[in-house]
Amino acid sequence: MTVSLRLGPLLRHAGTTSATVWVETDAPCRVHVRVDGHTTVSAETFTVHGHHYAVCEVVDLEPGSALPYEVFLDEDRVWPEPHSPFPPSVLRTVDPQAPTRLLYGSCYIPIGDTPEGVVHHGPDMLRATARRLAAEGIEVNSTLLLIGDQVYADELQEPMHAFLHRAREGSENGAPEGEVVHYDEYAELYRQAWNDPQVRWLLSTVPTLMVFDDHDIRDDWNTSAAWRRAMEDLPWWRTRIINGLSAYWVYQHLGNLSPEAREKDPVWTRIRAHRGDTAELLDAFAEQVYDEPSCYQWSHCHDIGAVRVLLTDTRCSRALGENDPSDGSRSILGPRGHEWLDEHLTGGPEHLVIASTVPVLLPPAVHHLEAWNEAVCAGAWGGWLRAPAEKLRQKLDLEHWGAFQYSFHRLADGVLDLARGRRGASPATILLLSGDVHFSYLARVRPRNGRTTSRIAQLVSSPLCNQLPPPLRRMARMSATWPFHAAGTVMARLAGMDPPALRWRLEERPYFGNTIGEVTFDGRDAEALWYHCPQGGPDALPVVRHGARL
Repeated sequence: MTVSLRLGPLLRHAGTTSATVWVETDAPCRVHVRVDGHTTVSAETFTVHGHHYAVCEVVDLEPGSALPYEVFLDEDRVWPEPHSPFPPSVLRTVDPQAPTRLLYGSCYIPIGDTPEGVVHHGPDMLRATARRLAAEGIEVNSTLLLIGDQVYADELQEPMHAFLHRAREGSENGAPEGEVVHYDEYAELYRQAWNDPQVRWLLSTVPTLMVFDDHDIRDDWNTSAAWRRAMEDLPWWRTRIINGLSAYWVYQHLGNLSPEAREKDPVWTRIRAHRGDTAELLDAFAEQVYDEPSCYQWSHCHDIGAVRVLLTDTRCSRALGENDPSDGSRSILGPRGHEWLDEHLTGGPEHLVIASTVPVLLPPAVHHLEAWNEAVCAGAWGGWLRAPAEKLRQKLDLEHWGAFQYSFHRLADGVLDLARGRRGASPATILLLSGDVHFSYLARVRPRNGRTTSRIAQLVSSPLCNQLPPPLRRMARMSATWPFHAAGTVMARLAGMDPPALRWRLEERPYFGNTIGEVTFDGRDAEALWYHCPQGGPDALPVVRHGARL
């Protein structure tokens, strides 16, 4: 029987001397990655719910390597595909002395740049980026950060609806219509998101790091304790969350790990020692993570040239206490997440990037609204207003860092300590990279009191392909105006909230089209660009919409 690639190859973690290739196949086999025509690395597939995967770790490479590779399943070559219009896929390692380029974005719905898809969701920036990089070439130390909503498990497109209809026909499993629940459904969701030929080439040749946000599981995931209780009353929810976390570990998290981190990972250790399908093992892990959010560390750290990148889990590990929001019982990172961030928020690297799927610094009016709402939900204005405030929180998605004031102040204090040299040598820049909100902006940051050595900024690029409809754009645009800023400040003060230690402002009006962000670091300099694709269409190349020195 001939084995085929179901998905991939994806070039994932890249270190100075190693690179990770992830694949999904349609049957068990041995996967071989042949590098530069001679060196071959092999791995047996492992199985989860009848799906087959392999991770091939190519080691002992030279720093700054860029070597073409092929993929074989057993004896058959399956990658590159014959007659591909793209350049060969290349394994890339980090050169510690070279400049670093980070591309980043979130919120992706695959449309293939069809006319109707472009009308509803805007041009696909992953496809457009593939076309641009194929034409321009890919620089050393280029890395793609996919920071949330890589798939939409609760907002499905027609091909996924058709799949669910076929898969569930004649079944009485109680799953909600129009949402994925089971592992097979998640596997198909990822396949449809990453199997477009242009996206597939991009992911095969640019090292990619990922972290989840709410739609990877479900809209508003872990907004509050009340939200979680309401979901737990649904008979299908536990099945959904277990399969969603299991699929996330396989499709996204496993490839984030360095060879050393993977060897220490308890889940990977158990999977490698297991014979047969590992579904029961992985599902038990996912259920434990759901019940005990602090039992596993989803956040991960990477040094790429002179840049330290911290990708933070702001979803699964949340602590959702309902009382005093200042005591740490309600936290966007959870207690272990804050300890992890403090451990890595230290001097030494030339630049520090904190990638948080949800923005740390929203337009100030929204930040103050979220701070006020958290206080009122905790009883600052009396118990009778807690329930209405909770309804408002869920209705308006008030669940970013501003709605977790303990976490916000702890992060702000850590950033300022680092920027003032209290945690070692201050980096040239401290950048907060985010997505989620479906508009893009740059916010310059300064301390409320005193000065800093480091330059600080919030960069947001969202969406990759899922633009806001006009009515929501108007609401978001109004939230960035001064009258709303002033009103939010007054509301937060009346609820007894302390003013933030950081001051920030948006450099220009938010942009609501699809974008992909790019930051280039060279020496102590950093430059941010936002690419968009105003013409749309399957052949259009993206252009720079806005750029700024940081």
